[in-house]
Amino acid sequence: MKNQFLVAALLFILPATLFGQDVYYPEAWGNWEKKSPAEVGLNAEKIQEAIQFAQDNETDNPRSMEENHYGTFGREPFGDGIGPFKDRGEQTGIIIKNGYIVAEWGEPFRVDMTHSVTKSFLTTTIGIAYDRGLIRDVNDKVDAYMAPIMVMEWDNNQNKADAFKEAKFMEPFKGAHNSKITWNHLLRQTSDWEGTLWGKPDWADRPSGDRSEWMTRKRHEPGTEWEYNDVRVNLLALAAMNVLREPLPKVLREAVMDKIGASPTWRWMGYENSWVIIDGQQMQAVSGGGHWGGGMFISARDQARFGLLTLRNGKWKDDQIISEEWNKMAQTPTEANTNYGFMNWFLNVNKDRLPSAPESAFFHLGSGVNMVYVDQENDLVIVARWIKNDAMDGIVKRVLESIE
Repeated sequence: MKNQFLVAALLFILPATLFGQDVYYPEAWGNWEKKSPAEVGLNAEKIQEAIQFAQDNETDNPRSMEENHYGTFGREPFGDGIGPFKDRGEQTGIIIKNGYIVAEWGEPFRVDMTHSVTKSFLTTTIGIAYDRGLIRDVNDKVDAYMAPIMVMEWDNNQNKADAFKEAKFMEPFKGAHNSKITWNHLLRQTSDWEGTLWGKPDWADRPSGDRSEWMTRKRHEPGTEWEYNDVRVNLLALAAMNVLREPLPKVLREAVMDKIGASPTWRWMGYENSWVIIDGQQMQAVSGGGHWGGGMFISARDQARFGLLTLRNGKWKDDQIISEEWNKMAQTPTEANTNYGFMNWFLNVNKDRLPSAPESAFFHLGSGVNMVYVDQENDLVIVARWIKNDAMDGIVKRVLESIE
């Protein structure tokens, strides 16, 4: 075994049908077979109740994602948007049972921002690097893998002497604290990395109430404290691109999305200032969410395909696209936060957010709320977009009650 987390891996109970010949996977993006709730053992009235509940609990946030940003994260220090925003559509959802669509509503083909669900796609690209042997062990220190990073800057023939002896490359994992950070720390949001990336200081993202501590507090030892921080997420995206030596959207498309029949409409965006040069090529480092704009712009249909891939632990038809080892590591609890696996696998170990769901269930979650619920015990995927945060369990509860 390559990783100690396999020892502590949870037991995942998959439906018996997954081991037989009749496991269904949808074909190319425009061809996904639908079945009535009754055909897959669900009560149609309960499914309709779940749909109505979701529609009745559409988020109160504005549909303008730019306006929403400047009313929330944009009020933080250095909170100006540096990536694109896109207005959202109406409340939307899809219910997948045994691989088949049993219900969908709203605008399932509409491309919208998916905010922090983007982090789950980022974790998947790290899994690609791991499966290719480019990352030998997630407990390895990241610095050992990092070539100096050349950031694109246009000097407009400014005086070279003004920058004499200044660093010409970015080396974000140097220093007494940052050099300790492993891939596992970044994946689990326990690194407490210190620095500034793309004009955003780490302390400026969701700063604490006491501003006197923002820039002076003592750093936590990596692995000991969990903190949701998009600056460090974006650092992981940069580190992944530095190892893969290709833009992450290209890697994801070729290794995953094309293979699962995703549509050609999704896009993974970075920032206006997140351009670097690797192997003589200009590449944009993408963001891990919609914080400051950017991130994954994707339809609910394509979200559902990704959810189904994670439900099946990285397998699609006869192809193990992402190793089962990686997918099960992603589903193991983080010591500093047992409700979190790799980003953005939210676990249900303590049943805090989803008391109606099995402990083994997990969900990819982003602001909005965007939720991709994955239930391996019941062979179930639920995509619910633009709902209130406290409506998540209500939707899941009603769908689970429909199982006959």
